[in-house]
Amino acid sequence: MSAASETSSSPAGIPAAAAAGDQHVIGIDFGTLSGRAIVVRVADGAELGTAVHEYANAVIDDRLPATGDRLPPEWALQEPNDWLEVLRRAVPAALHASGIDPATVIGVGTDFTASTPMPVTADGTPLCRVDGLAGRPHAYPKLWKHHAAQAQADRINALAEERGEPWLARYGGAISSEWEFAKALQILEEDPEVYAGIDHWVEAADWIVWQLTGDYVRNACTAGYKGILQDGAYPSRDYLAALNPGFADFERKLDAHIGQLGERAGTLTDAAAALMGLPAGIAVAVGNVDAHVTAPAAKATAPGDMLAIMGTSTCHVMSSETLTEVPGMCGVVDGGIVAGQWGYEAGQSGVGDILAWYVANQVPPAIHDAARAAGRSVHEHLTELAWAEPVGAHGLIALDWHNGNRSVLVDANLSGLLVGTTIATRAEQVYRALVEATAFGTRVIVEAFAGAGVPVQRFFAAGGLLRNRHLMQTYADVLGMPISVIGSEQGPALGSAIHAAVAAGAYPDTVAAGEAMGNVVHDAYVPGPEAEPYDALYREYRELHDLFGRGGSDVMRRLKAIRRQALAGAQQPAAEVPA
Repeated sequence: MSAASETSSSPAGIPAAAAAGDQHVIGIDFGTLSGRAIVVRVADGAELGTAVHEYANAVIDDRLPATGDRLPPEWALQEPNDWLEVLRRAVPAALHASGIDPATVIGVGTDFTASTPMPVTADGTPLCRVDGLAGRPHAYPKLWKHHAAQAQADRINALAEERGEPWLARYGGAISSEWEFAKALQILEEDPEVYAGIDHWVEAADWIVWQLTGDYVRNACTAGYKGILQDGAYPSRDYLAALNPGFADFERKLDAHIGQLGERAGTLTDAAAALMGLPAGIAVAVGNVDAHVTAPAAKATAPGDMLAIMGTSTCHVMSSETLTEVPGMCGVVDGGIVAGQWGYEAGQSGVGDILAWYVANQVPPAIHDAARAAGRSVHEHLTELAWAEPVGAHGLIALDWHNGNRSVLVDANLSGLLVGTTIATRAEQVYRALVEATAFGTRVIVEAFAGAGVPVQRFFAAGGLLRNRHLMQTYADVLGMPISVIGSEQGPALGSAIHAAVAAGAYPDTVAAGEAMGNVVHDAYVPGPEAEPYDALYREYRELHDLFGRGGSDVMRRLKAIRRQALAGAQQPAAEVPA
């Protein structure tokens, strides 16, 4: 395993050693670039110690590590050993930082980015670990932002609409290329030998729990949102066969017991306990998605509470007592967030990723030098410069589709756009326009929910982007709503710890556990005087949004097709891409 870093810390004010008799749980959050573990006291949610392990392979989107072969466009894979290293490194480091006796730990909970499905054998061995398959890209887990299955997603949607499949409405009318079915169909059609070797098509969220317990339990969250499981059934065999005759038996590769959120998936095996330095036999919670698991940690579980988990991408989750169709939503699942309510999901495929791309590739060296001289990051430096101007002073509008559009257009073939640049445009102005575009994208989602009859009553936020106060104030101004923020820097990990406490029997359900262990600062940001001028910019955003996203111009889709053919070395002109 190549060198990767771990950092651990014990928050100020927490005693070095836990009091005798206290009970603790471990929350483990597997993100896009790293995994983190947190030690939490069951009684009050106090975070006693945390550690982060950076994945050695990060996102595999250029070359396959095993062979050095270049990957096609729109691919994004991961290496499962990186996740196991989180268990081996981050959990013991967090325990050490907390100073607790590991014998007081009663449960473990985990969450994952989604959809990150992977092909495995009957005993859970990833196909990329099977002899002879390390050089086959389709044998690896496909990260959530793997968008190379858009052609398969388009066919899935077109056929479902043609046949009037009832489950399509539960996903806002479109299945994403990021999800399980499109990615699996891509394997069948591009590497049928790998597809034939798949015994289980497993979400990473469930595979990691399998490694902890020895039992494969499919969690209700990813099965519902990413695996088209509605009312206890997957799409029919007839429908799958109509997509591709070889796809007819795909449900067999999904077959597993469905575990509800907060339930116990099993207990920690001797091997997993030894790996992490924990007692064997303690409870392991059913797996979960990083966004959905955070809701009780932010105390955002009441009907009408929308929680945005803001990081590399943003996922918006909300519970409601009402079942309806929200155009472009990522799904609505019974009990998908908390038991007894319909859980809705929407999202943006790129937020922090867009800002990171801009800083890494577009910001001139002089800005980097100035940031170093000022003793701050480039992001911080650009923010300070950009927000010194009033709203609209940059004269710019951007579309935040650099990684495609998840909601409400559900189209990975869309791309970023910047309008209004002149030779006087400065780097910090573009940075602000990109931030504003992501805020406008969130407003589109909020308005879509309101228009469908499930209005957002309160808006909550969690995730790494909370560190940028100007960004958060911009969101409050653009939305015209107060924003409450989670009081933890480790929202998903805290949410996983809360689910672990429920699985261990310390609380009756995740809502009760969240009330005791969660942490929120209400109305941390409220709309200010810049809310009104943002309304004018938002109208311009919506005009561009509908022009390029709803068929007014297909130039983005055509350019993507041209790029794919050019990189593939095709000689013929790019085929016309339909709206």
